[in-house]
Amino acid sequence: MKIIFATHNQNKVEELKQIVPSKYSLLSLNDIGCIKEIKETGSTLEENAQIKADYVRFKYGLDCFSDDSGLEIDALGGAPGVYSARYAGDQKNNDANIEKIWKELKGIKNPRAIFRSVIYVHLNQKKICFQGKVEGNIIYEKLGLEGFGYDPIFIPKGYKKTFAELGNTTKNKISHRALAIIQLVKLLERT
Repeated sequence: MKIIFATHNQNKVEELKQIVPSKYSLLSLNDIGCIKEIKETGSTLEENAQIKADYVRFKYGLDCFSDDSGLEIDALGGAPGVYSARYAGDQKNNDANIEKIWKELKGIKNPRAIFRSVIYVHLNQKKICFQGKVEGNIIYEKLGLEGFGYDPIFIPKGYKKTFAELGNTTKNKISHRALAIIQLVKLLERT
C-alpha cells in the first residue's frame, strides 16, 4: 500500500521510513512531483497539519498524511510551538533557532519542555488526527550527532541523553513523532 507523506523534509521521511513497516510504501511530495512549498499559515500544529494534508488530498486525490511538530517550553509560554522550524526567521536555521531559545531562557535551570507532533490523515474518504508527545528538559549545550532540529538540546524524561545522543533506534521508539506514527500504523493495519 502506498501512502503519501505531505512533506519535502527528507529528514522526516527517512525517520518515518525507519518506523513504518516496509509493507507500506511511504512517498514524499517530491515523489509525486509536488514541488510547491505548502504554506503553514495555521496558528496551531493541528491547523498546519490539516492544511498540508488537505492540499495533497484535494489537488492530487491521494490518500495522505502530514505532520506538524513543535517544541513547547513552559518557561517561554509554550514557545516556540507552532513556529519551531522558523523560530529565528524564515530561513529555518536549526542553530539560530537553538541560540534564540537559549537567549530567551536566560539560563533558567532545567527548563521543562514538551515535544509534540500532530498527524493529520486522509484515508478512505475519512479524516483522522493523531497526536504524540514526550516530556523532557532543555539543556544549554548541543550533545549528540544524530537527529535534527532541537534533538541535540532535548533530554526526554526518564533518560540522561539528548535525542541526538540516543540515536535513531531509541528515538524512533519514544519520540513524539514515533508515538503519533504508531497510531497511524495501527489505523493502516485496520484498513
